This record gives sequence, structure tokens and C-alpha cells, in this order.
Amino acid sequence: MKQLFKYVFLFTLKISAQTNTETYQFSKDIAAKIEKDTLAWKYQMGATDYSINGYYKQALETWDKNGRPARKISKEDSLYFTSFRQKNAKDYIINRSKDEKIIIINEAHHNNRHRVFTTSLLQGLYDNGYRFFGLEALADTEINDRKFPVMESGFYVKEPQMANMLSEALKIGFVLFEYEASDGKNGKEREIEQAANIARLVKENPNSKFLIHCGFDHVIEGIPPSKSWERAMAGRLKDETNIDPFTIDQVYYTEKGDIKFTSPYVLMANPKKSVILINGAGKLFNGGETNDQTDCRIIHPITEYENERPDWLLLDGKRKTYTVPKSKITEYPVLVLAYRKNEYEKNGVPADIIEILNEETKTNLILDKGIYKIIIKDKNYKIIQEFDAKIK
Repeated sequence: MKQLFKYVFLFTLKISAQTNTETYQFSKDIAAKIEKDTLAWKYQMGATDYSINGYYKQALETWDKNGRPARKISKEDSLYFTSFRQKNAKDYIINRSKDEKIIIINEAHHNNRHRVFTTSLLQGLYDNGYRFFGLEALADTEINDRKFPVMESGFYVKEPQMANMLSEALKIGFVLFEYEASDGKNGKEREIEQAANIARLVKENPNSKFLIHCGFDHVIEGIPPSKSWERAMAGRLKDETNIDPFTIDQVYYTEKGDIKFTSPYVLMANPKKSVILINGAGKLFNGGETNDQTDCRIIHPITEYENERPDWLLLDGKRKTYTVPKSKITEYPVLVLAYRKNEYEKNGVPADIIEILNEETKTNLILDKGIYKIIIKDKNYKIIQEFDAKIK
């Protein structure tokens, strides 16, 4: 049911995108759109709109309104959970990748944190021989030549952290590839075609290693929630290639907008860094004792905020904070968008976006080192300021 809901949602997004000329919007305009909307899946649409604009907390809170409370765990589940110890997820995945050929990691499409975590893996995976990076969200056959994503590279690619992930992969040296099924394919047909598209490239490059970034349940190797699928993409890819992928779920144990919807396992672990759990026998925690859907599930920490921005945006210090000079802001509210040098003029995707409501609002962009064109728009989405900034 969740996947069918998602397909209808994606179709609706395509329609709504045709009627909205402004991709990047003020939070009040997104809220007004949700309020007016009468569609049953309006909160999924609204959460995605918030995420594309960098409103992380609002995206989570809006998704919560779909009304799916966290599952309660039994005493037996709790005892089983406490038999595992925490390992730094990034370090574990990169070390394990040496002995893997295909890694599949998922995301929730409204949660930008998942893209940032995958970004943190890229250099380590490349160093361990991974050269191909496949993305469900990508729809751009020219990106490897162009070397940066543009607004037409895919619906979710318009979100800055997704675009940053692709830009970082290209800079490191990955070959990006799309594998989404053709239009009109849903359910079982979609899983089959996605797996076939990836398998074809794997067979053509038998000595290469592959990273696959997918959405939600496509990462499942075992029995998927939707029985009509029979097998999800990851399971079908395993069947097609005879290669057992290392499958990583980031969605199940990640924070919600309201703590009451967050899994008890997240609260019990209370990690400071993203972790996986492993027991004395070397088994990774992936839910219940008999759960075989994926190889492991990451537990991400509850987000802490620095100057009103999620701390994980800083990528452990790799990115820097740039404070937009107040002298550049002549009225309120404004949207501030930062584009990598020479990409704005070529319809590129911003590297970061912030909304500044008044003089008290923090003005911190979070960016990699480099030169950026800063665009400031007023409440009517008119550009009122342009200037360059160098991040050292």
C-alpha cells in the first residue's frame, strides 16, 4: 500500500510541478498550498516540498501527519536489541565495502539527512574500488559529460543535498547512471525493470563495484511489504546477477518530526553518530530476530541544530558556514540561494537555500569550499541582490 501511495504521489508531483513556476519557495507559501489542498496524499506532497527547500524539521513534521505511529516493541524485542553493540555506521560500511561488490542504500524522499549520509560514504567507497553510482532519482544521460546536475536531471535532484551528492560523486570520479523503470511501470513491473537495468551494467562491467541509492522499500532483499511485488529491486538484482548485495536501510530507524512517532530503538540507542549494531556472533541488527529484509538498518541520531541548521549538514567539518552579510539584505523576508560557480547560468541546482524572515533570523549557509553566486529573492520571488562569495 505504501508503494502504491507513493506512485500516485509521484504522478501528482509531476502534475503540480507543471503549474508552479517557483521551485524554491517560502515556507508560508508551502504551508498555504498544503492547507488549500484536498488530496488525500497532500502531506506527502507537502513534506517533499519542504524538503526540496531545505525545511528539514517541517518536512518531518508534515510527513508525521500521515498518521503512522512508531511500532511498540515487546520485552523480548528489547532484550534482543540490548544484545547488540554500536559501531560507527560510516566506518563499518566503508570497511565492509572492501569485500562487497554491490552496496544498496535507501532513503526516504522527504528526508535530506539520508542523502548527506550517503555523500559521506562516497570517498571511502571510491578508495575501495567503487566506480559506478546508480540512482533511482536520476534522469539525465548527459550528467557525466556536463559534470554537474541541472534542474532537469530529475525531480528529487532539484533538492540541494541530492544535487550536492551527485556533484561530489562526479568530482571524486564516479560514473553516474540512471536505472529507473520506464514511464507507466509500477509495482512488480517496476521492480523487475529496475533490477534488469542495473544487472545489465553489472554484467557489462564484471570487474567493477557498484553503489546503488534507491528509495524506501526497493532496498529489500527478503519478502517486501507489498506482496504484489513478489520481490523488490534488491532481491531481483541478487537473482539476476548471483551477487549478494550488502543492503542498508536508513529509513526505518530515523527520527520523526514528533518524538512520539520515533522508533523506541532510536531512543534506546541514543547514538551521537550514525551507527549500525552488531552482536558477538557478528550478526547485524536489522529489526526483529527473524527479519531478513535487509542486511542492516542504520540508527541515525536525533538532530541537533547549530545556528538553526541541522548539524549533519556540516559533514563532520568538511563543509563550512557562510554568514550572509546583513548589508546585502535590504528587506524581509527573503530567500537566499547559493549556486556553485558558473552553474546558475546553466540552470544548475543550488548548493544550499535559506529563508530569512527578519533581522533576528540566522543567515548561515552551509557550503563546501569554492566560489558561489549568491542570489537573494524578495517575497514576490524577484531577484533583488546578486553577489559572489568565496568559501575557504
